[in-house]
Amino acid sequence: MVKQPLTDDPQEGSGNHASEDRPPPRFATYFHIHLVSDSTGETLNAMARAVCARFTDILPIEHIYALVRSTRQLDRALEEIAGAPGVVMHTIIDPNLRTALEEGCRRLEMPCIAALDPVVSAMSRYLGARISTRVGAQHALNNDYFDRIEALDYAIAHDDGQGGQDLTQADVILVGVSRTSKTPTCIYLAHRGVRAANVPLVPGRPPPTELFELKNTLIVGLMTSPDRLIQIRRNRLLSLKENRESDYIDTDAVRSEIIAARRLFEKMGWPIIDVTRRSVEETAAAIINLLSGGRGQVEVLG
Repeated sequence: MVKQPLTDDPQEGSGNHASEDRPPPRFATYFHIHLVSDSTGETLNAMARAVCARFTDILPIEHIYALVRSTRQLDRALEEIAGAPGVVMHTIIDPNLRTALEEGCRRLEMPCIAALDPVVSAMSRYLGARISTRVGAQHALNNDYFDRIEALDYAIAHDDGQGGQDLTQADVILVGVSRTSKTPTCIYLAHRGVRAANVPLVPGRPPPTELFELKNTLIVGLMTSPDRLIQIRRNRLLSLKENRESDYIDTDAVRSEIIAARRLFEKMGWPIIDVTRRSVEETAAAIINLLSGGRGQVEVLG
C-alpha cells in the first residue's frame, strides 16, 4: 500500500511557520485490488467498487482479469498478481480453477475473497436448491437479454427528441433542458430493460405535440440548479473548442430556461427529479421507483 497526501499545496510539510495553524494533511491509501472472473467481470467490478466506496481516502488500483476459464489464463493472472501485491477477489466457479487461485494466493500471502459465496450459500440454504455451476449464467440469451437489447435500440433511436411518432412505445419519457443527463440516464435504464426516450426543451421551440397526447406513459421532468447547469455547459463548449459567449451559458437565459421547464412540469403534473447532486445511477433508480410505485402526484426528488 502507498500513502500520498491529499493536498495540492507545495507549502505543506515544508517547515513554513505559516502552515502550523493548518490541519495536518490527509493521506490517501492506494492499494492494488485484483478482480478475477470466469465471466465478464461486471458483477465483481461493481461489488469491489461498492465496498471500496465505504472507506474514506482509500483509492483502489484495479486489475481486471475477465473470462478466466483455463489453467493457462489463471497462471498469467497469478503472474501479474505477484507483481502487484494486494487483495484478490474472484467469482470463479470451476472447482479446479478456484483451488489453483486460492493456493496461488496462499503462496503469495495475499487475501483471496470469493465474492459471491456468502450470498449464494445463504440463498441455497433458504431455497433448498442445488447451486448451478454454469459459467456466466446471468448473461444467458433469454427473453430478458433480448428485452434489454431492444430497450437499448429504442433509447438510441429516440434520443434527443428523435422518433417522436412512436413515443407510445416508451415505458418512460425524460424531459428537460439541455445537459440534464437525459441521454446517459436513458442508456442506463435501457440496460435495465426499460424503454426510455428523451425530449429536450429548447428555447423558442415547442415540444412535440405527441408528448402532450400520451395517456398511460410515465413522463418525468429533470431539473438542475442554474449554477451547476452553466458549469456543465461551459465544460461542454470547452470540449468542442467553442469559446464564444451565448445564451446557452448566460446566467439570466439559463435561469429563464429552468423556470419555464419547471412551470411546464407543474402544469402537466409530471413528477420532477432534481439531478443537481444525483449520479445517473441514482436518477435511474428514482425513475424505476416511479415506474413500479405508481406515484402519480408531482414529486420533487432532491
